[in-house]
Amino acid sequence: MTGSYEFELGRSADSLVNEMLKLKQNEVVAITADTESDERVVNATARAAFSAGAKPIVVWVPAPLGVGKDADPMLPVNALGALLKECDAWVEFNNKWLLYSTPFEIAIKENRRIRYICLVGMNADMMVNLIGRVNNHALKKLLKKVAGITQKVTHVKIVTPGGTNIEFDNDPDRELIVHCGDIPPGKYEMLPGQISWAPVLESINDTIVFDGSIVPPIGLLKERVKLTIRKGRIERIDGGVEAREFESFLKRFNDPNMFRLAHVSYGFNPGAKLTGNVVEDERIWGCTEWGIGYVGPRLIPPDGIPAKSHTDGICSNSSAWLDDLQMMDKGKVFGPKELVDLSNLLTKETGR
Repeated sequence: MTGSYEFELGRSADSLVNEMLKLKQNEVVAITADTESDERVVNATARAAFSAGAKPIVVWVPAPLGVGKDADPMLPVNALGALLKECDAWVEFNNKWLLYSTPFEIAIKENRRIRYICLVGMNADMMVNLIGRVNNHALKKLLKKVAGITQKVTHVKIVTPGGTNIEFDNDPDRELIVHCGDIPPGKYEMLPGQISWAPVLESINDTIVFDGSIVPPIGLLKERVKLTIRKGRIERIDGGVEAREFESFLKRFNDPNMFRLAHVSYGFNPGAKLTGNVVEDERIWGCTEWGIGYVGPRLIPPDGIPAKSHTDGICSNSSAWLDDLQMMDKGKVFGPKELVDLSNLLTKETGR
């Protein structure tokens, strides 16, 4: 054996390449990684792409010190952007992600056919548990139904045992992004198990408490970080050492937009557990996740809201009210019955 999950990784990579990306004969797929990425995942995906008749090209770069545009100074921006403009598909395994970087913006704006999926920091354990062992058909059904309900409501309230108590209004004209394994051309997609949207940002008020992780700059949290929110902006950060570290991280960009909330997300991947890896943490079953800083154009068209970087924080065991409907209760799907049945099926199959 050359490594753990040798057989299971093959099945998971096949699912990624054939069921999600739907790679065709002679299509060119870029697989990007940095020196913090898991080589087993990269190679398994390249093998699966090649077996499907596609033409994989693997690009390794030194791991930058930051993410998004904060990574630009350490990236071969023009060369990487030029490559991505000519690809049919792109799988990102970079640990220090290229999402929202300049090469990413070049790819999305100038290559309308590219099918992109962001799998930042993916390792063998995650790929098997979050892709290979998940009932993707049932998960897609659940996610689309939750998104359909959320799209129609005007007001949302989220409460957690950790102290989050936040309310906001929805903009009915803004698309909810359902990360369910469908990867349309010219759009950016994430690992299945998440629904993200930008509400009316100026309507977001009260308290968000991160009790899972904040990435970047911290990872797994040892203590809670409390944000006081007024009109969609972070007005105050309270807590201990990690709260001060987070506040210093936001301030160092000297960019007021780094204190803006960018989006809210539900987490619904039955294989996810809290690890400090953002792509897994934000899919923990029943969590809600808040993005801060850069807002992508898909969330707020046509151009998004610029910022020098982006960070995400996790609120575990969320309860959510959509207008008068309670959909989640302390991390469990509460209603309607069809959602509860799908939830029970998915969590039972993965032993969660």
